[in-house]
Amino acid sequence: MPPLPQTALDQITYVAVGYAGLVTLAALAVTVRRVPRPQVLDNGVWILEVLLAVRAVAGLGTMLNGDRPAEMSAHIGYLVASVCVLPIAMQSVADDRGPWSSGVVTVAALAVTVVAVRLQMTLR
Repeated sequence: MPPLPQTALDQITYVAVGYAGLVTLAALAVTVRRVPRPQVLDNGVWILEVLLAVRAVAGLGTMLNGDRPAEMSAHIGYLVASVCVLPIAMQSVADDRGPWSSGVVTVAALAVTVVAVRLQMTLR
């Protein structure tokens, strides 16, 4: 089977998935070490959120241009979830800098990674 053509949306998704994986591993390392959540981890989460928002806007743009995914409701659900999970998780640990707050960040970043991959799968 020939390789699928790479679009700008694919490239944005690959960057977002890679960065989400990096944030997941960083948060996991902080959780395992059982140290207070560092500010740099929070910054990484918000950078990931910006990437996911750009990915969502680009995805909506391609849908408005007529490139419809096969599973429209799943695709829209993944778009919404991709930009909602991290702010909700960060709000839930806003007042807690303890070691287990990094665990929440780990789970949220992992969830976003999976959602981004599933989002890409709905396009094929």
